[in-house]
Amino acid sequence: MTVVAVLALDGVVPFELSVPGQVFGVANEAAGYEHYRLRICAPGRRVATADGLGRFRLETEWDLDGVLDADTVVIPGHAASLDERQPAAVVEALRAAAGRGARLASVCVGAFTLAATGLLDGHRATTHWLYAAELARRHPAVEVDRDSLYIDNGPVITSAGVAAALDLCLHLVRRDLGAAPAASTARMTVMPLHRDGGQSQYIEHPDPEAGPGSTLQPTLRWMEARLRHELTLGDIAHHAAMSIRSLNRHFRAQTGTTPLQWLLRARVHRAQQLLETTAIPVERIAGETGFGSPSTFRQHFTRHTGVSPQAYRAAFRGPVPAPAP
Repeated sequence: MTVVAVLALDGVVPFELSVPGQVFGVANEAAGYEHYRLRICAPGRRVATADGLGRFRLETEWDLDGVLDADTVVIPGHAASLDERQPAAVVEALRAAAGRGARLASVCVGAFTLAATGLLDGHRATTHWLYAAELARRHPAVEVDRDSLYIDNGPVITSAGVAAALDLCLHLVRRDLGAAPAASTARMTVMPLHRDGGQSQYIEHPDPEAGPGSTLQPTLRWMEARLRHELTLGDIAHHAAMSIRSLNRHFRAQTGTTPLQWLLRARVHRAQQLLETTAIPVERIAGETGFGSPSTFRQHFTRHTGVSPQAYRAAFRGPVPAPAP
């Protein structure tokens, strides 16, 4: 069981406070057992949410000490996030949790609180793009990336503005439980699955009243159905009835990445599913997912997941049903 402590400081952003419980709670349903146990931890066990965002007060079961033995600590943005000095008791508690081996994950301007611990020094980190320059100014030892949705450094993870909390938590589910439970969690919470950390924060959304050519969803589904085939930019543009230049522009606006990068991530995701749920040899998976040679497959898979296909299968493969007689 993974204990997740969500740090609720005065003026906490309500959405960022509630997302971990929603995503990890649904992940428990998807996994079929209680992998995550949630705690809301507030100094004095009482907290008021941010002004102007439907402010309300809540009482929790856990004081600040609840973060000390947690496995994961999530740090949402709060009213004092941008203060030059962060509460000493909070900084000490986060350092103590990290010293015990907990992973720490910040949401939006919660990165300022995490950076105050010194644990981000020497690492890449992100926050809401509006505040990235200020984070870099205050913490020059941190390599601030103003574009990414989230950045995973292992024990310390940072994410961008409000909605990126969903991407961050789904990423942690995928990291903890594997691709299949993560996919189920995404479907149950009506979330997009292919929003990797390297995608841009600047994602536009098409007007829902616009014509059929305003969305790439039919083309994305078409690409997913043809992952094993060689697809060129020309093929994708032809299906979308666009020029290659327009295709790239629409892809960047609607998905935050390029067509070929999206395709690559979709292939890696499909490979994760096959490694988890089948006994198909790696060589065959390379062909099934459109990577061609096993060496190319291993190279891309390892670069995107941090582990080899064999190591991933050993960590996440569940029972494989016996073939029908």
